[in-house]
Amino acid sequence: MGMLSEFKEFAMRGNVIDLAVGVVIGGAFGKIVSSLVDNVIMPPIGWLIGGIDFSSLAVTLKPATIAADGTEVPAVVLGYGLFINSVVQFVIVAFAIFLLVKLINRLHRTKAEEPAAPPEPSEEVLLLRQIRDSLQK
Repeated sequence: MGMLSEFKEFAMRGNVIDLAVGVVIGGAFGKIVSSLVDNVIMPPIGWLIGGIDFSSLAVTLKPATIAADGTEVPAVVLGYGLFINSVVQFVIVAFAIFLLVKLINRLHRTKAEEPAAPPEPSEEVLLLRQIRDSLQK
């Protein structure tokens, strides 16, 4: 089998296509969550604790300088406000995934908990029951 046909077979499997769809939807969901955190959740939280904009919270470890040849050396900044935003985004995504997995597990449980009809006894069992019943008479 040629490499091209093997690749085509690999790429057209259902799992690969499902994974690709999941990645695209996950990327879009990530953008939605980023917007939610940056534009809806964090501004009120910052306002409640004194008008702080979390995205601008940072500690400057080394200020910007100008080198001997005239080029600007950028400052070394520890942006912990952006880290806080990322943690909030992670918590939201993790909670959404938790709810999705919980829903899927509930659907699987309801299918599994449905009582199955007991299987019909085999012919041997039926014959043995008849023999037992006739011996009891």
